Amino acid sequence: MSVPTKKSGTAKSKWVQRYWAVPAALVALLLIVLLTKWLTGLSGVKDFLEQYPGHSELPSGAPVGFPAWLAWQHFLNGFFLLLIIRTGWQVRTTARPAAHWTRNNKGFIRTKTSPSKISLDLWFHLTLDVLWILNGIVFAILLFATGQWMRIVPTSWDVFPNALSAALQYASLNWPTENGWINYNALQLLTYFATVFIAAPLAFITGLRMSSVWPKKAPTLNRLFPIEAARAVHFPVMIYFVAFIAVHVFLVLATGALRNLNHMYGGSDDENWVGFWIFAVSVAVMVGAWFLARPLFLRPIASLMGKVTR
Repeated sequence: MSVPTKKSGTAKSKWVQRYWAVPAALVALLLIVLLTKWLTGLSGVKDFLEQYPGHSELPSGAPVGFPAWLAWQHFLNGFFLLLIIRTGWQVRTTARPAAHWTRNNKGFIRTKTSPSKISLDLWFHLTLDVLWILNGIVFAILLFATGQWMRIVPTSWDVFPNALSAALQYASLNWPTENGWINYNALQLLTYFATVFIAAPLAFITGLRMSSVWPKKAPTLNRLFPIEAARAVHFPVMIYFVAFIAVHVFLVLATGALRNLNHMYGGSDDENWVGFWIFAVSVAVMVGAWFLARPLFLRPIASLMGKVTR
């Protein structure tokens, strides 16, 4: 008879802990819903919800609807972000990469020191980062050039009590009225603002600090922004993006899927299947890219920019 080892016992203990985490989370959510329903039934809270219905008024001249460029930006941001998360996780967890890449020092980028060898996963991660940043710059320029910034940037202080009101409505399952074609609710507005103007820059700055592009011979700069601080922030930002995507997709599908998908993909406020089918194609493209993002298909592309080795 085999005797269970300490290692197998520890693994089983961790599995049991994860198993009980699911019902514990469901019980916690149920308690939150019941508590919020009781809370929103109080007269003072009712008055608060009437005074702050969950959305702030937009500035005069704010655009209505979503232009075609925003639909493309939405897809590209999602496309790059999905693969960035995948490759970032691979870089973090893969002990023995399937291949390595060394930059060609005779190309557009030339340095005095010899390029360092990195894993093919890290090369793909950094390449996606550059494309995502370039796309983000285009997004920011168009956002402010067309006035779309007014839809995701707070312009009055009442956005905060309105965000609390929207959160109470979500938690009590009496969800706020959705009319994203004209105006997001305050909680959506703050979340989109945090994602675009806080989380994305943090991901960029901390990723840049950890990359080989960051100057090594800059003692003052490195002391002010140590690499340990960048590592401590970079991973939680990735977790934030994963949580944001999960909640975002869930709410899009749960609060009127056809209309919401038409907003971002169909370019209209109608409730038909146009946006859904465009969304379905975009998902197919993402799934295909996820499948193709492996050494067999990445090696020929990486070879154009450097040398690929085992």
